[in-house]
This record gives sequence, structure tokens and C-alpha cells, in this order.
Amino acid sequence: MTVKIAPSILSADFARLGEEVRAIDEAGCDYIHIDVMDGHFVPNLTFGPPIIKCIRSWTEKPFDVHLMIDPAQAYLQEYAMAGADIITVHAEADKHLDRSLQVIKGLGKKAGLSLNPATPEHIIEYVIDNLDLILVMSVNPGFGGQRFLDSQLEKIRRIKSMIGNRNIELQVDGGISVENIKTIAEAGATVLVAGSAVFNDSDYKAAIDGLHKAVG
Repeated sequence: MTVKIAPSILSADFARLGEEVRAIDEAGCDYIHIDVMDGHFVPNLTFGPPIIKCIRSWTEKPFDVHLMIDPAQAYLQEYAMAGADIITVHAEADKHLDRSLQVIKGLGKKAGLSLNPATPEHIIEYVIDNLDLILVMSVNPGFGGQRFLDSQLEKIRRIKSMIGNRNIELQVDGGISVENIKTIAEAGATVLVAGSAVFNDSDYKAAIDGLHKAVG
């Protein structure tokens, strides 16, 4: 079973952010996951477009930008221009979801949709053919280091069934560890966001390799 590992730089050393991005690139990550928070939709503040632009030169790996902001649509072009390759918006924060996904596609970027733990998956139904990625939040967004919510496993399975043969990645973010990554991958996840599981280890390559090995 093959999965992609996307370390979240929310858990990185912000004083050395460019170096941290290069380090996880060299350690073998697949994506650089960037959690953008506005202090309104979620209770934290993180990365604006200028920061993303500054770290873009430190790697050629895809920037997987998760917008936990409300509204998101007004900022899509800025994040695209800053260097995002994948832009994911939240179903709960976008009144005109289909329009936002069209804007992302029009900017030449891959479009993602994220669902909070309490959000049912049926909301995907009418936009699924516009998606390149679906992100299941397996913790309540806003902070790193939370425990994986087992309730999301069945949602992952149902979304995997909805995807069928479509070329859509199924990403899971929150509480990923070597202890649970195999179960999550078996439920249908193809991209695993790992923050603490990577950055809390002094050897990033060993951490990423360990996650891959745990999947089997």
C-alpha cells in the first residue's frame, strides 16, 4: 500500500522555517502541508501569503495549502501567486463553494475541499467532479498535537466509496502516528498529514520512513 506523507509545518520551528522546509524535503516528504489560520474560523493565526512566498524557494515539492479562513474566496489569488500548488477550502467557511473551486481551477491550481469532524460527507456530492483532493479533518482544526478522532474512520470509508474511480486524493489531517496510520490508510486515505509525528522526531527522515513502514 502506497501513501503520500505531507508534513505540516504548523509543527516546525518558525524561526527556521525555510531550513525546516528544506529538511523535510530532503527527508523524503511528498507534499509540504501549510495550515493557514485566520483567528476567526479557527482559534489560531498562522501563515499569510508573504510567508509562503518567502519559503517557496526552499523546495520544489508541492505546496499543499489548507485554508482555514473565512471568507477564503477573496484570498485565493494571493495564495496562488505566493506559490501554492494545491489550495483547499473548507465547506463550512464558504457560502459559494462551487465558485471558489472554479476560481482555484482557473488559477491553474489543484482544488481541495476540507470537512471538519462534525460535517457530513454528503456536502461533497455536487462538487466532487471539480475536486482534486478531499481533506478529512480527524481533529478539530486550530492546533497541532491533538488525538485522532476514531469517529472519522467511517467517514473516510464512505468518502472513498464516493470517489470511486475518480482521480481524487483522499487526505487525512490530525493525530496521525505510526500506531494508527495503517488503519487510516486501509480505510482509504492516500495522503497523510503528519505534524508532530515528524517534527517531534530529531531525525525527520527516520520519522517519514517510519510512517511509510507502518503502512506496510
